[in-house]
Amino acid sequence: MPELQKLIARLQKHYGEPEPPPARGPFELVLWENAVYLLPDQRRAAVFDALRAQVGLTAEAILKVPREVLLPLASMGGMRPETRVDRWQEIARITIDQFQGNLDQILQWPYAWAVKALKLFPSIGEPGAEKILLFCGVAYGLPLESNGLRVLTRIGYGRANSKNYGAMYRSVQEAIAPELLKGVERLARAHLLLREHGKEICKDAQPQCFECPIEDGCGFRHRPTT
Repeated sequence: MPELQKLIARLQKHYGEPEPPPARGPFELVLWENAVYLLPDQRRAAVFDALRAQVGLTAEAILKVPREVLLPLASMGGMRPETRVDRWQEIARITIDQFQGNLDQILQWPYAWAVKALKLFPSIGEPGAEKILLFCGVAYGLPLESNGLRVLTRIGYGRANSKNYGAMYRSVQEAIAPELLKGVERLARAHLLLREHGKEICKDAQPQCFECPIEDGCGFRHRPTT
């Protein structure tokens, strides 16, 4: 079994089966990514659920409702609620103007085209676009966000680079490519478990290495000290 598969299996044993986002389809997932500012997933889910219940999770519903209705919901999501309302409305406008109100159509497009389409939306870069497609059942590799990327670089995949995030991301992708898990569900599970581990134990500052279920194979944990 490739080392990456062993690593994910041990993370799953430690954390259990991860919960995917409650958003369904690319439009909802773009909104999910823009629901809060620097707040935990529990708050993100609360904002998302309130938006679903009080407004509706369609481009038409978001553009139809007055800003005065959206602003209290955006305020639940932390700082800069006015900017968040602007982003929600921009997401809705792009969906209607560029995709005739149906963002689901990109799931039938070539992968590179679908990624490019999602990058039109606020806060969605290439890794975010690939993650959205993964949760929609379309995968080409293992998308990573900052927590999962940190976990893999500390273990020894790729090269850490504090000055060039893109270069670090590419180096990790190249390193894991020969060991990639097969199947969308397994890739989604790996993404979620790596993210969870980076948030809970393998933190940016003060990682809790003594609690880590994979510390015996971690290059960061066993790095030489001077």
